[in-house]
Parts: sequence; structure tokens; C-alpha cells
Amino acid sequence: MKQTTSGEHYSVPEAAAYLNTSIRFVRRLIADRRITFYKLGRHVRFKRADLEAFVQAGRVEPITADSVLRDLRRAV
Repeated sequence: MKQTTSGEHYSVPEAAAYLNTSIRFVRRLIADRRITFYKLGRHVRFKRADLEAFVQAGRVEPITADSVLRDLRRAV
């Protein structure tokens, strides 16, 4: 994949490679407006920070004994 000169903005194929997903998945994220993107004429671009924010928003913490106990206390 050819990177853009600034290294800050990614095209759809570059964003897919960065996220390690398919181009189709990235296009679906765009269509559903689930990811921040920028329109430059007909071109769609992503900032690296926005891609990272998308990844971090999907972060799931591991289950620990403390988290199980905390969740059980809330359920009662």
C-alpha cells in the first residue's frame, strides 16, 4: 500500500490496511456513519487519530474476579 505523503491522512484502502479489515468493511462504516471521515471532493480520507479513536471505542476490558464481583453487586 502506498502511503500518502503526509502520513496523516489515509484513503479507504489504506484505512482498511491500517485497521486490518476489508475495504468493504470500511465502506460499510462510512455508509453507516460509524466512523469519522473527511470528504475532499469525491475522495474520502481518514485521519490516523480518528482511526485510533474508532479502535479505542471498541475496546473491551478483560474479565477479572473484581469486575465479576462488582457486576454481581450491581445486579442485586
